[in-house]
Amino acid sequence: MPFDNIMALAALASVIPLIIIYLLRPKPVQLSIPSLMFLMQVEKQKKRFSSIRKLLKDPLFLIQLLVLILLSTAAAAPFYTSQEDLSDEHTVIVIDASASMQAGNRLDDATRLAAGYLSKKNSVILAKSSPEIIVENTGSSQASDALASIEPSDTIADLSGAMSEGMRLLSQRGGKIVVVSDFASWEGEDPVSTKQLAQSYGIDTAFVDVGSAVGNVGIIDGWIDIEDGNYVYTCVVKNYNDFTERVDIEIENPAGSVKRSLNVGPSDTAQFRVNPLSTGVTSISIADEDNLPADNNAYVMVPTQSDTKTLFVSDEEKLPSKIALSTLASVNISTSEGIPSSTDDYKIMVIGLKNRSLTSNEVERLDSFLNNGGRVVVVASQMLESGNATDQFQNMLPVIPDNVAESQGVLGIDLEVVQSSSLTDDVKFNEIAIHKYLNATPRNDANVLVATEQGDPLLAHWSVGDGTLVYFGFNDELGKPWNNFHNLPEYPVLWAKLTAWLGGSGDISDYNLETGDVTSLAREMTVQTPTSTMTTQKVVFEEVGTYKIGGRTVAVNLYSDRESDTTRQGSEVMERVSDKKRDSPDIVRQDSYEAKNYLDNYLIILAILLAILEILIIRNRGEL
Repeated sequence: MPFDNIMALAALASVIPLIIIYLLRPKPVQLSIPSLMFLMQVEKQKKRFSSIRKLLKDPLFLIQLLVLILLSTAAAAPFYTSQEDLSDEHTVIVIDASASMQAGNRLDDATRLAAGYLSKKNSVILAKSSPEIIVENTGSSQASDALASIEPSDTIADLSGAMSEGMRLLSQRGGKIVVVSDFASWEGEDPVSTKQLAQSYGIDTAFVDVGSAVGNVGIIDGWIDIEDGNYVYTCVVKNYNDFTERVDIEIENPAGSVKRSLNVGPSDTAQFRVNPLSTGVTSISIADEDNLPADNNAYVMVPTQSDTKTLFVSDEEKLPSKIALSTLASVNISTSEGIPSSTDDYKIMVIGLKNRSLTSNEVERLDSFLNNGGRVVVVASQMLESGNATDQFQNMLPVIPDNVAESQGVLGIDLEVVQSSSLTDDVKFNEIAIHKYLNATPRNDANVLVATEQGDPLLAHWSVGDGTLVYFGFNDELGKPWNNFHNLPEYPVLWAKLTAWLGGSGDISDYNLETGDVTSLAREMTVQTPTSTMTTQKVVFEEVGTYKIGGRTVAVNLYSDRESDTTRQGSEVMERVSDKKRDSPDIVRQDSYEAKNYLDNYLIILAILLAILEILIIRNRGEL
């Protein structure tokens, strides 16, 4: 018989003390009577086994022995396996909560039809940019309440991802998946293929098509260019009706508002430009309401550009990093050979020491600067090696530096982007030849963006107090260069991105996102969405509008031609589902699963009954 916790069988050793206790318990005093002396020889022959025979005849001993054996065996969780039929009592309802479900009464129809598929146990999953389980393994009443509370998002649905989540919920005991959608658009895998996969595992999967074709006019795309030093926005509007539509547009920004009109032909697009864009949020709205509100508005965010006061601390006169920073119009750079006693005037500090490390007093000033919200970039050098820098300074870094290592090959060490971000975009790290680098280990809370193929971080950051410290592992000494990065055109680009990000402006693409995008924050922050406020460390942008994260405003738009096309219906998907049914003999179905049937509860009940029997015996003897 198999056991889940076979180590618990060691508890069977508890029978040994029980036997010893019974063997050593006090015995009645024996007196020699002369008239019985002739029986002594017979008693001597029986004496050897008399104690054991008495134990075996003692019902209390046997009961206690069985109780110990039963409890020890129960602790080991014995079980036997059996093949059980897959059950249909658990139903997973997948509701399409994408933007297109806002058209007409699609979502209302979806929830009404879904309620008719509820069973004894139910789970409800919303198909959005990522699956969201709103109730799991619950009764029909609670599931019905959950269906009634569903609101659509402004994203594109990953139907296959939601179905895969449902397959996970039903992986043990089977059940049924019901997908209710307009099947007009989706992200990820083809839901028909996922339906086939689910059915090959014996999970019955049904598609329920909702919604009829309706007209729509929406903003399907938009992008920002730079012309003559100004930001220019291009907006694309599409008419999904079968007749020419006059579209009235309202443009509002901090500088004022403008109205314009477009004549857009049937199934045609039209473009217009906003030139120049004002600093702050510009909203573009289609004045007339229609069947899909999510694509009637677009938002553009242009961050305020200001001079970022930066202190460059170095004991070298000419360094590529200093030259790159001095060429940036948005950076107001000052230089110093050490960290001054007052750093209140600076927002960013770059530490590029090559011949000495920071003193203890300088480290304390740096720590105070960071804790008060300052931004620091530490450029790698031999002065960060273990033994050269103070422990206090090394503990501030997002990496644990060790010693300087050299590559053996002529081409140097290969680099890889560990975490893609706006800082790493458009930088060709594969063209950088690394000949020397600092062996380092990332700390647990550090965000590593770029590392060597061995895992040594070369670009990493983390939070220190209210500030941010960046480890820039590309040493820029000119005498004996560690790498060729400073000779590449991407070098000043990375410094421009880095100072813009640390200075709070960042790349303009960081302020203009699309629904479904996800941003991870360095720590939990209060985020104001277009409709609510939440505290989170991970922001999923599910609504069209503006989000406020800390002191930053982010514009989020739908921009999806397929999602805005409310004339599309699910007939094509349903036809392919019918074709797949004709191919069903090729599907290998699983109609049962291997179940574990545990016996521990039965053993415990039997032990309790034996304990009750022991009490009755003791009471019958008059010993209780």
